[in-house]
Amino acid sequence: MTDVQNQADGRGIKIRRTGVTRVHLPFFISDGGDVQQVAAQIRFTVALAENLRGTHMSRLTEILTDWTRRPIKIPDVEKILLDALEKLSTDFATISIAFKYFFEKLSPVSSKASYSSVESEFIGELERGGRMKFTLGLSVPFTSLCPCSKEISDFGAHNQRSVCRVKLDFKNFDDVSIKKFVRLIEAQGSTEIFPILKREDEKFITEAAYQNPKFVEDILRDVVLALRREKNLSAFAVECENFESIHNHNAFASHEEQRDVASNERA
Repeated sequence: MTDVQNQADGRGIKIRRTGVTRVHLPFFISDGGDVQQVAAQIRFTVALAENLRGTHMSRLTEILTDWTRRPIKIPDVEKILLDALEKLSTDFATISIAFKYFFEKLSPVSSKASYSSVESEFIGELERGGRMKFTLGLSVPFTSLCPCSKEISDFGAHNQRSVCRVKLDFKNFDDVSIKKFVRLIEAQGSTEIFPILKREDEKFITEAAYQNPKFVEDILRDVVLALRREKNLSAFAVECENFESIHNHNAFASHEEQRDVASNERA
């Protein structure tokens, strides 16, 4: 049959990214010794030469389907991209794999076990002959308590659920842990959140938050300082958002750094 996609195109435009989006597949994600089956949403693209009319979308889906049968560690993202470079005869490929990753959490006093989910994303880019650029995306929830409210109120202080969203670029992605960075980030809030809380747990975390009040700017700066200590990071972007409980708006702060910028600031 005629291969229409391989027909010549004379408009002289190389397309940097063309492919498939909103692909939903079951993947096995490996983080250290933990392997979880997740429902992943995927965007998978390649570059298309200026002389070709279209790319072979089905080949991208075939590659993804092959990878549903084995656990995916972060270094395997590069193997997926190499598959795309070879099977689609291109010089550039990108992929985003978004999923919810679950962590067992024990309530702080009663030690009741439950599971908390974190929005996660593996992002890879690969030029032919180069090494993959890998980014880990995370969206980590916690509690924040307002320092101003605590200072001016005779009774209590308002608090709210907050979230910190990060994009982390790594120099070496062979030893990257989702769990490690989730714990690092959630530790910067006023207190963690837990799916199961008995009365003694609720008392504990309410008092813990009251003793650790933070503005959204405080949380952002503490996350930045914690990430600066991670020597394997080449760059990071952070945004924090408090879903305010006594306002009809949210509080927000964001920051980005390259590793060389962070080094200069610390010098």
